[in-house]
Amino acid sequence: MTYNTSVPSADSLVRLHLSESPFGASPAAVAAVTGELDRINRYPSPEREELVRRLGRHWEVPEEQIAVANGSDELVLATALALGDLDRPGLVTAGTFPGYPAALARIGRGSVQVPLDGPRIDAAAFAARLPECGIGYLCNPHNPCGTTLPARAIDTLVTAARDSGTPLVFDEAYHEFGPTDQPQARNVLRDDTPVLALRTFSKAYGLAALRIGYALGPAELIAEVRRTLAVLPFSVNRAAQAAAVAALADQDFLDGVRRETGERRRWFCAELDRRGYRRLPSVTNFVAVAVPDSGKAQSVLARDHGILVRDTGMFGFPGHLRVSLGTEAELLTFLDALDQITAGAR
Repeated sequence: MTYNTSVPSADSLVRLHLSESPFGASPAAVAAVTGELDRINRYPSPEREELVRRLGRHWEVPEEQIAVANGSDELVLATALALGDLDRPGLVTAGTFPGYPAALARIGRGSVQVPLDGPRIDAAAFAARLPECGIGYLCNPHNPCGTTLPARAIDTLVTAARDSGTPLVFDEAYHEFGPTDQPQARNVLRDDTPVLALRTFSKAYGLAALRIGYALGPAELIAEVRRTLAVLPFSVNRAAQAAAVAALADQDFLDGVRRETGERRRWFCAELDRRGYRRLPSVTNFVAVAVPDSGKAQSVLARDHGILVRDTGMFGFPGHLRVSLGTEAELLTFLDALDQITAGAR
């Protein structure tokens, strides 16, 4: 086989590796960013009070139960620094977002892993291990598999957190892409239950470049997270705060993103099935496609076709490519390229 050795420009790359939204952001959010450009010489509000107030109204929770940060990543680090028994390791699943064990390792807590049950979280096994750990992290919907926990599994996990007193953090970055009645940790938040839910404006709201996320949870735990975040008081910039307020108010735009993502996911999965590829079920804006040598496939797609996808081996779950639901044209380009590099191997 002859390979193309030319290096594509950054603008010509097909970006299907970071779960970025192909639908952009709400026009109201874009206008809000533009409106802040004349005040970029002024520091942003360290309390993020306007966004906290709007989030409180949106979720119908008290403002003291909300913490806003520079993306979910900052919240993962802040909770690892502040919550639970710091002398005990954190609990994570194998084959998931590497930010959890990375944060726990960097601050010296370390982590214990619970194996996945195929492409799904083993809720019973995780709940059984939680009491011996200082804090737990779960990605739901799961990254990179795209699966989600049923209500009974969430109840099992929440009960384990309540009975043991061990804080449990649900990372729900991809939740907006699923059905509106999809079970979520927010529905079971209680003042006496050490459970937090992390959300982001990077995915469905399309504000990835601005880096803004938030946590919902019991006021006592949120106060600890806020004190930790206060070490970097201006980490959430002015444009991000304004854009998030505007995006939150434009739920019609979010509903459209949710609807169109669902349609594109169904179309892409049907096309994968038609071409003979195996895939994992997904409720997110990405699909994990089975490829025998996923690391090599990722490299060849980038080098020879200018297509960026994510090898799930980096999550500890090899054998799949996580493919973001970009435009139909981008996905067809990916599929045609995948046909070339896997010919006869499906």
